[in-house]
Amino acid sequence: MAANHLILLLLALVALSSSPTAFAADPNQLQDFCVADNKSNIFVNGFVCKDPNLVTENDFLIRGLNQSGNTTNQLGSTVTPVFVQQLPGLNTLGVAGARLDFAAGGLIPPHTHPRASELLIVIKGTLYVGFVTSNPDNKLFTKVLYEGDAFVFPQGLIHFQFNNGETDAVALASFGSQNPGLIVIANSVFGAKPPISPYVLEKAFQLDAKTVELLQAKFLLTN
Repeated sequence: MAANHLILLLLALVALSSSPTAFAADPNQLQDFCVADNKSNIFVNGFVCKDPNLVTENDFLIRGLNQSGNTTNQLGSTVTPVFVQQLPGLNTLGVAGARLDFAAGGLIPPHTHPRASELLIVIKGTLYVGFVTSNPDNKLFTKVLYEGDAFVFPQGLIHFQFNNGETDAVALASFGSQNPGLIVIANSVFGAKPPISPYVLEKAFQLDAKTVELLQAKFLLTN
């Protein structure tokens, strides 16, 4: 009898693991919309809904994505996000977007989105892009993208975009979360507040103390 119960339990676990509801993702909306109330001081997993009677068309609209972003910075790139913070109507819908602008030689450095996969579409110029798989393989997948090309970065994996052309480049990104999150690897590691112990970073990256000190000073200043 105990064996039969164990078999039933295993079958139930298999069924749950194969069910779409078992996958980690933004929760489905339970009404037509739940426009984020960005003025609320109540903390929930997401954003509190605005009173539907106060919702207007403007809650579902964002303008200006036809305008080039400012790339006169150290990286030569800029991201114009269209997340729930910028477009409250995205709340509970499980999608977001962004415009990516690159000067020649511009870079969006290695980073991850912990809550979403990313689909990138190049609409101007060329980009060299890639992502790295998780341990133990750490396999690098790269491609040069041209106007009209699309490339997907799986959720949570480290990836980058680099303008290897001689002219400006522009891309549009879409995400499978209203708030995909962003972890820029170098900024997070060397610019943590308070700083990570230099001894940890020396051993982790096989660097000498002076190099770690310089990197921490640099990223703490720019963060």
